[in-house]
Amino acid sequence: MTSISLDQAQTIVDGSLKEARALGLKPISVAVLDAGGHMIAFAREDGSSNLRPQIATAKASGALALGVSSRAIGEMAIERPTFINAAAGLNPAGIVPAAGGVLVRGSDGAVIGAVGVTGDTSDNDERAALAGIKAAGLAA
Repeated sequence: MTSISLDQAQTIVDGSLKEARALGLKPISVAVLDAGGHMIAFAREDGSSNLRPQIATAKASGALALGVSSRAIGEMAIERPTFINAAAGLNPAGIVPAAGGVLVRGSDGAVIGAVGVTGDTSDNDERAALAGIKAAGLAA
């Protein structure tokens, strides 16, 4: 498998939203990108603030751009803030160095896309993203 399908992306969105409701999270937004960084699916819950689409996209896009989760990017930002700041300016969708952006891998382990979730705490955003990936039968 080389690319995430629309059905898989929609399942990730649905699984992330379901997990957020089960956990009682604040309203979230979920973006699923293919391996090239193109938007495949997106949802913004009622009450989710107006910058959340861009944040969700930047979490996923940053993970793709640097090849690691946005949580790992946050850790890198502590050690090398100038690098992450510069990289964010180079990436058209930006980079958000906080948990919630997760790479999606196919059955062969290759990266086929990424999901970005935002709206609650970064840890909870990541929990929702991971639940969505699992719902689609894929790996993070």
